[in-house]
Amino acid sequence: MKVGFGCPRAVAFPGILFGRCRPAFRCYSSSSSPDHVSFIKDVAAAQAPEHLNELLKILQVRGEEIISPGAKQGLIPLAIPLSRKSSDSVTALLRWPTAPSGMEMPLVEVRKYGVWLLAKNVDQYIHRVLVEEDANGHQERADELFQISAGAGKKLYERGDFRASKLSSLDTYILKKVGLFPDVLECRIKQHFDNGDNISALVTGEFYTKKEHFPGFARPFVFNAEVLLKVGRNVEAKDAARGALKSPWWTLGCEYHEVANMAEWEDEQIEYIKEKVTEEGRQADLKKGKQPAQVALDEAAFLLDLASIDSTWDDCVERIAECYKEAGLHEVANFVVYRD
Repeated sequence: MKVGFGCPRAVAFPGILFGRCRPAFRCYSSSSSPDHVSFIKDVAAAQAPEHLNELLKILQVRGEEIISPGAKQGLIPLAIPLSRKSSDSVTALLRWPTAPSGMEMPLVEVRKYGVWLLAKNVDQYIHRVLVEEDANGHQERADELFQISAGAGKKLYERGDFRASKLSSLDTYILKKVGLFPDVLECRIKQHFDNGDNISALVTGEFYTKKEHFPGFARPFVFNAEVLLKVGRNVEAKDAARGALKSPWWTLGCEYHEVANMAEWEDEQIEYIKEKVTEEGRQADLKKGKQPAQVALDEAAFLLDLASIDSTWDDCVERIAECYKEAGLHEVANFVVYRD
């Protein structure tokens, strides 16, 4: 069974999720001002981040085009689109199928193969943007960002605090005062290598993989495999890459085959998963004593993995939704198939 939130345990389902009726959906057309807050509540059946509107304004100022939350064609079906960064990149919230109670939706960049984690939550992302703009000294743009994020900004960051902290670098401030970010940690590891400090690079790479830091995401294990390869620890690198492939493949932060090569696997994992999503595979799991809801969730997770290889999200979305319905997650199923 796959680990991480992509394939949760059936026993973790709250009873209230079973048997919900389908809500009446509004049309969230991109031709008008999209209402992301209502979409998250009515369609995604989740709680909208408190400072979502401030985030949308910040994304606009940073040059991104706000798009409809229902513009999900060609994207991983668990994404709630917010803005378009480029022709092949969308900023979105990630709606885990069965996130632990109280866990906020992470902010991600949706790419062809899946997602890249931008921040664990909206506030963390806003906090980082404000710190970076304050540190970079672009007065006019910083003024604009602090003004439009006033509701969140005053709670998150006091202007001038970075310089007052006397910390050695912006990255150090972010890691100490804002939070952990994959790109910042990876940059720190590369700096250690550039400075000839392989020990610090290895220690930071191991720190990156601690399960409490980025639960559900495979990227830390992928990068740690690359770190281990760089210092010639090939066997450990292979094990790290294989460990990464136990998490959802769409969270690898790169294409599947890059990680499979480090794991020294060809197509056997792909063939194994293709067998698991057949009727024969389902029946075999049921005969082993797996609960039907868990078998359905496993199939949904496997289908998402397979879709990430060739970006064939739209081809399997209907079956993924059926799996969530079979598992009792009717609201998640409705969200997954929703399109403008």
